[in-house]
Amino acid sequence: MSVYGPIVKIHPVVLASIADSYERRNEGASRVIGTLLGTIEKHTVEVTNCFSVPHNESEDEVAVDMEFAKNMYELHKKVSPSEVIIGWYATGYDITEHSVLIHEYYSREAQNPIHLTVDTALQSGKMNIRAYVSAQMGVPGKTVGVMFTPLTVKYIYYDTERIGIDLLQRTRASPNRTNGLTSDLEQVGTAAARVQDMLATVLTYIEDVLSGKVMADNSVGRFLMDLVNKVPKISAEDFETMLNSNINDLLMVTYLANLTQAQISLNEKLVVL
Repeated sequence: MSVYGPIVKIHPVVLASIADSYERRNEGASRVIGTLLGTIEKHTVEVTNCFSVPHNESEDEVAVDMEFAKNMYELHKKVSPSEVIIGWYATGYDITEHSVLIHEYYSREAQNPIHLTVDTALQSGKMNIRAYVSAQMGVPGKTVGVMFTPLTVKYIYYDTERIGIDLLQRTRASPNRTNGLTSDLEQVGTAAARVQDMLATVLTYIEDVLSGKVMADNSVGRFLMDLVNKVPKISAEDFETMLNSNINDLLMVTYLANLTQAQISLNEKLVVL
């Protein structure tokens, strides 16, 4: 936990990209580095994307392909103009002397950049993820070094990213570490089962409070009241009619998409003939 600086919010696509770049690193490379992209608010830094940057380092020196980093950022701005350079990442557990030199470059590209370290080698038994911000050390006018202060790291995701995370979680229980994508109806069924489990947990808590087994929490009660007020007042028959109508629309769109794909494939074969 940090006592200074913004909160760093990381999306799962960033961690997946860093792990992939580490697995694809050049032979003999001990670590990989790259640029972090995202948005900056008043008290938070949200990391939404990244790309690796080629570099070579030895015990005495480090060389980073700055031209490649600039070209990649210019190309990325054409796709996501709202994302800016917010810092850089490096795989590994510790901050090295070369990290200070690389951080100086990113200090020219971004104001007060963050440094993210990802322990892809699992040196501590798990993938530790840490974020830092630099601060100058020394007397005024005669700086003698740089200190990296840790920041608070949180993990967030979009709804679309949640689907990928759930799929990766299911592969852990698979013997061959693979798992296929589920259909739309299966995803709806899984989501409905998850909601049912949550409702069962809420009902169990309410019954325990009413019976005196659990001490009532006013904050939980207010949250449940807000949740109940957000539920639209609609009869069961009308809800079932709306649900069936939406499912029919979804099936019709899926059928038309498959029909269009078959028509395109047939047209390509006729053109070849």
